[in-house]
Amino acid sequence: MSRNLPRSIDAPELLRELAAIVGARHVIGPDGDLDPYVVDWRGRYRGAALAVVKPGNTAEVSAAVKACAARCVAIVPQGGNTGMCGAATPVGDGPMIVLRLDRLNRIRAISRLGDAIAVDAGCILAQVQAAAEGIDRLFPLSLGAEGSCQIGGNLSTNAGGTAVLRYGTTRELTLGLEVVLPNGDILDVMTSLRKDSTSFDTKQLFIGAEGTLGIITGAVLKLFPRPRQRAVAFAKAGSIESVLDLLARARAALGDRINAFELMSRGQIEVIAENLPDVTIPFALDAPWYVLIEIVDTLASNDLNAALEQLLAAAFDDDLLSDALIAASETQAATFWKIRHSVSEGSKRAGYVISHDSAVPLEHQATFVTRVEQRIAALRPDARVVMHGHVGDGNIHILAIIPGVAPDQRDALQDTVRAVNAIVDEETSVLGGSISAEHGIGVANRDRLARVTSPVEMALLRNVKQLLDPHDIMNPGKVLAPPAG
Repeated sequence: MSRNLPRSIDAPELLRELAAIVGARHVIGPDGDLDPYVVDWRGRYRGAALAVVKPGNTAEVSAAVKACAARCVAIVPQGGNTGMCGAATPVGDGPMIVLRLDRLNRIRAISRLGDAIAVDAGCILAQVQAAAEGIDRLFPLSLGAEGSCQIGGNLSTNAGGTAVLRYGTTRELTLGLEVVLPNGDILDVMTSLRKDSTSFDTKQLFIGAEGTLGIITGAVLKLFPRPRQRAVAFAKAGSIESVLDLLARARAALGDRINAFELMSRGQIEVIAENLPDVTIPFALDAPWYVLIEIVDTLASNDLNAALEQLLAAAFDDDLLSDALIAASETQAATFWKIRHSVSEGSKRAGYVISHDSAVPLEHQATFVTRVEQRIAALRPDARVVMHGHVGDGNIHILAIIPGVAPDQRDALQDTVRAVNAIVDEETSVLGGSISAEHGIGVANRDRLARVTSPVEMALLRNVKQLLDPHDIMNPGKVLAPPAG
């Protein structure tokens, strides 16, 4: 759909109205420092905004949206701005307002009996984790940016993280939502019910929609019993097939005690070691693949270290592994996890990153990894092809890192970017996979989405957008590319 751009706009009048709604000190106008809000985390996209507006509650979000909607001024919702695909960057035609949700940061309610927590969308993920811990519960969503990303952004991209194998994606952790619609109306489905079959589940429309259908302002999230113990290990494997065999054995032996089963290529860990000297690598990099395994249990009486050691010893005897190291303390376990959580920052410092967020059925992962690596190497021999991912849930991140690219040389790489994307998309599609497991579409992947999605599904997505946002003011230009012709 195309945007209905305003013929003219009295920007000072709009800014005065927005200041009256949220308070003048919560509006950053054109004379202020807008840079932190108009550039994405990776520095790939730079946009422009009339202003950054920081409402303090849902009513203020609603009033701000109504003020913008009356003038057909676009709104770009923004949480922690930690996304990978430019979904929170104000790029595109026409005037735009960035609606930043930092001030919506209250824990509204928490129930130990109901295992649920109601939060504002601007709550930092780590804040929600801490609130759950305060009542001896667990909110299991965990990812590298958890100290700065916001729950609204996690919901808008249906974030995955490292514990999907046990607990599911953000979509599966959500009981209820509060959403401000593109006309300013407030949809309140902030239920904590575990069972509710009254018609459509409307909240699901907004999870994963990246702010294109409305602004999530609140959520009710599931909590779980806190694990009383855990065991963490790093293991070395000679092939991706061995890793998958180990996963099958772990599931058979340990069931849902498997909290994480993370994969990294040797090249990925080498990139971290070279660029992040504060990250300790406590083992030699002498194998092609490395697996980080974490198992947990809510029973304190079970000996998880012994169970993990038994699994790894049997795998070693059968030549699936060449070595393994079980964390001897929580400090060492944290050291292991720091390696895994450093992949984005380490890769970013290594060069220009062409990254992919693919999900492929487990039975096809070995084929996928092999084909993609070979084809990218043939296309661009100077690229460092590294990989990491949540192999247990099928999500493999393929990164082609082009070293020594200056900022003013990035435009010249776009043909390479398109060619690498085409390789990954072709291999993903033929194996029945998805081009975005957890990072979303944003601006970076919208053309790719149109290429790999059926015309029927694309038409349905456009119809939903047209129904809820007929003037295309809610995060325009994201997710859905303009229709051909």
